[in-house]
Amino acid sequence: MTEDSTTPRVANRRLFLRGALSAGVAGVATGAAAGAGIAAALDGSARPAAAAVDDAVPFHGAHQAGIATPSQRNVAVVSFDVLAADRGELTDLMRALTDRARFLTSGGTPPDPGISAPPTDSGILGPSLPSDRLSVTVGVGASLFDDRYGLASRKPAGLTSMQTFPNDHLDPAQCHGDVSLQLCAENPDTVLHALRDIARHTRGAMQIRWQIDGFKSPPRPSGTPRNLMGFKDGTSNLHGDDTKTMDQLVWTGGEAGWAAGGSYQVIRKIRMLVEFWDRVSISEQENMFGRRRDSGAPLDGNDEHDTPNFAVDPVGTAIPLTSHIRRANPRTPDTQDSRILRRPYNYNLGIDSVGNVDCGLVFICYQRDVAKQFEAVQKRLADEPLVDYIQPVGGGYFLVLPGVRDTNDHFARALLA
Repeated sequence: MTEDSTTPRVANRRLFLRGALSAGVAGVATGAAAGAGIAAALDGSARPAAAAVDDAVPFHGAHQAGIATPSQRNVAVVSFDVLAADRGELTDLMRALTDRARFLTSGGTPPDPGISAPPTDSGILGPSLPSDRLSVTVGVGASLFDDRYGLASRKPAGLTSMQTFPNDHLDPAQCHGDVSLQLCAENPDTVLHALRDIARHTRGAMQIRWQIDGFKSPPRPSGTPRNLMGFKDGTSNLHGDDTKTMDQLVWTGGEAGWAAGGSYQVIRKIRMLVEFWDRVSISEQENMFGRRRDSGAPLDGNDEHDTPNFAVDPVGTAIPLTSHIRRANPRTPDTQDSRILRRPYNYNLGIDSVGNVDCGLVFICYQRDVAKQFEAVQKRLADEPLVDYIQPVGGGYFLVLPGVRDTNDHFARALLA
C-alpha cells in the first residue's frame, strides 16, 4: 500500500482517538464530581449524582482493581487486536482506555452533545451512570511486543503466548490477543455498557478478537460459590487482603521496571461436558475432586475449610492420589510457591450445533510467575480423571499493567515512555 493511501487513514485514526480522549477528560470530571457527591453540570445545568456511587471501586492506586478486589457477580473477559499504526497511536489508545475506565468506574452523568449530535452514551443504564462496583482491568499480551511499536526489547521474559497443554482442545480464534480487558460489576448491563463505551471510544485503534461473559453464582447454601459441576470453586484460594502473600505470589517484581506492581493473568475458557458429568455417581464425582459435593469439605474432613491431611494418607485411602485437590496443591514445601489467586466465573452459551449444553468455567488467575505457578499446577493436573469431562477451548496469557497512580497517569505510561 502506498504512503498516499495510508496517511489519511492514520490521520483519521489519530483524530478519532483525540476525540475519544477529549470525551474521556469530560467524563473524568463528571466521575470525580459524582464521587464527591457533587451535582454534575457539564452542560451548564445541575444534574444529580449517580445512584450507586458509594459502591465505587477505587480506580487509582499502585495496582489495578479487579485482582485483589472481592469478586463482583458478573464479568466480561475480552481480548483485542491492536490496530494502532504506530507508538504514538498506541499511546493515544492507552490514554483513551484510562479516561474511559476512570469515568465508568466512578459513575456520573455523560455530557450532553445537544439535540443535533449523536448521544455520548448508549443510555442502557439511564441518564446517570451508577458505578455498580465496576472494575476495569487492562493487560497486554506477548504479541504487542512484536516489531510494530518498537517494544520488543521491553518485553518481560515471563510474558509468553499461552501454550497448549495435554487434553486441551484450543480453538485459535478464541486464543491470545494484544490487549485483555476484564470488566467486572454487580449487574450484567453495567458490564455490557462499559464494553460498548470502551469499544466506541477506541474504535479504529483496537478490535475485539474474542469475548466470554460469565457470572458468579451465590453461595448455596453458604460458603464458597459453586461451579456448574455442582462443586464449590475456590475454597483454598489466596486472600486479596493478605498483603504479604500478594507481594510474594501475585504482584510482579523487578524483572521489568515498568511492569512492577502488575500481575500475570491467565485466562482459560473451559467447557464442561455436563451431559456426561450428570450421569456419574456422586461418590465418583467426589473422588475426582477430593471433596464432598454438599459441604465442600475434603474427603478426610468435616468442614469446607478443613485442611486435607495428605501426609497421613500417602497411598490415597481417603483422598485419591489422582484427585483434583491433591494434584493441584499437594501441600508440600516445594509446592507452596506455586499457589495462584483464582477469580473464576461460570458461563452458559445455550446449546451447541448438536443440541448439547455449552456451559463451563471462565477460569481467571493471577500470579507473579506463570511458569512457576499456573504452568506448574497445570502440568501436575495432566491426565487427571476430570479431563474426560472438561475441554479447555480458549484463553491466553497477559501481563496486567501496573495501576494508574493519579489523574496525570495512564495505562502503560512507563512502558511507552
